Amino acid sequence: MSKTVLITGSTSGIGLGMANAFAAQGYNIIFNGLEADGAVIAQEVATKHGVKHLFSPANMLEPEAIREMIAAAEAQFGSVDVLINNAGIQYVSPIDAFPEDKWNAIIGINLSSAFHTTKAVWAKMKANGYGRIINISSAHGLVASEYKSAYVAAKHGIIGLTKVLALEGATVGITANAICPGYVHTPIVDKQITDQMVAHQMTREEVIQHVMLGKQALKEFIPVEAIAQAALYLASDAASQITGISLPIDGGWTAG
Repeated sequence: MSKTVLITGSTSGIGLGMANAFAAQGYNIIFNGLEADGAVIAQEVATKHGVKHLFSPANMLEPEAIREMIAAAEAQFGSVDVLINNAGIQYVSPIDAFPEDKWNAIIGINLSSAFHTTKAVWAKMKANGYGRIINISSAHGLVASEYKSAYVAAKHGIIGLTKVLALEGATVGITANAICPGYVHTPIVDKQITDQMVAHQMTREEVIQHVMLGKQALKEFIPVEAIAQAALYLASDAASQITGISLPIDGGWTAG
């Protein structure tokens, strides 16, 4: 029987890359995203790989919508075997000018939503004696950068949550791990480039080379495929003894 993976924020960027990778391995896919054409994107991926799927436009700021998404997934597929908390937003601003609504949205989508999704799938995973939870954190879950107070706080928080889940899941067959990417060239990073140009008064190329890739030993954006393959491994039976880790895929950023 095919396993089922739910990936939040999976109609663009890293999430879409992971959806393609898991679909290629025969997983049923629960897609989630707020893009207007999200259902079309989901159908195209599922058709390409010949897998079953479900699309949910659940807003990660709405716990009830999250619970309804999980209920629909369990009704269609029986259970969610792999949960990947990937949805995220970003905003760049000095702390004294950081808007409170942006703080609340970033904490809500990047951190709190992972609590709500995990709580919703936990009972079935526990009953099945099997579950894989993969949280997409960031190099910013391990180190900080200026102008990113909410994002850094949320990504550090998701690593803490991952460790707790690893301990609680250890006796019931559930593993929990975090992946910590460096800069991956996605729509959210394109928006960051624009914001950083304003914050630092730099050109686009200056921001890319000196702000974004400046701390990476390898001066290249991280390929989406690298994140997807790491997630596939952590979801596999081969990774059954790996839990509670925070895996940097950051071009050597956190090595220094």
